[in-house]
Amino acid sequence: MSEWANGLTNALRHLGAGVVERVWRLGSATRFFAAILLNSGTALRRYPLTLREIWFAGVLSLVIILVSGLFVGLVLGMQGYEILTRYGSDSALGVMVALSLLRELGPVVAGLLFASRAGSAITAEIGLMKATEQLKAMDMMAVDPIARVVTPRFWGGVLSMPLLAALFSTMGIFGGWLIGVKVIGVDEGAFWSQMQAAVDFRYDVLNGVVKSFVFGVAVSWIAVFEGYDSEPTAEGVSRAITRTVVTSALAILALDFVLTSFMFRGAS
Repeated sequence: MSEWANGLTNALRHLGAGVVERVWRLGSATRFFAAILLNSGTALRRYPLTLREIWFAGVLSLVIILVSGLFVGLVLGMQGYEILTRYGSDSALGVMVALSLLRELGPVVAGLLFASRAGSAITAEIGLMKATEQLKAMDMMAVDPIARVVTPRFWGGVLSMPLLAALFSTMGIFGGWLIGVKVIGVDEGAFWSQMQAAVDFRYDVLNGVVKSFVFGVAVSWIAVFEGYDSEPTAEGVSRAITRTVVTSALAILALDFVLTSFMFRGAS
């Protein structure tokens, strides 16, 4: 009985320690986010730093975004045509492809790709700067590392994400048109005209932009925090990169559910 009680006590102790650690990290991340916002004015005034991070997070992610968007559009076109032909609605292929990409797949898949490519790279860069004591050197020279290193990378990711999601959706629609009109033979006029009539700027395009912006904030926040908070060792940086990708993916999916719930409620 005493062994069972000791085992239960140890389990509760480990559970409590884990909960306390998660709450502490959440509070630390919130304070870190507040520090980023307070230093945003300085970082945005020094716009060359932010522009360089937009290049690093956005432009260098274009290849994977465009290629992935094209193949997602091709798959949507093939699968959508097979389903719509069962109901004699193959002319609505453009509507299905556009709404699927603009509302859900564009922001979500682009966010996951952004987290995997740019988010992990941002975490690795800041983590290695911490491991090599570059951040401490800045602090000793009276240079705030949050204003100089973290904030430009945060805003570079936030500003890049909506543009990448828009390009992903555009390339996906092109892929749907390519497979549906040029390969399968769907009427091109019906493809574009029904898409134009069905897509609403406010409830489809603008909601997708809002989603991608929120995902950009979440992924960039997680990436810079994990890099800044990582242990100054190779193993610590590796674990921080893994946490960035996993946490960003979970955050994107959870935020997508919450935002979709509010958006559908507003549309009804």
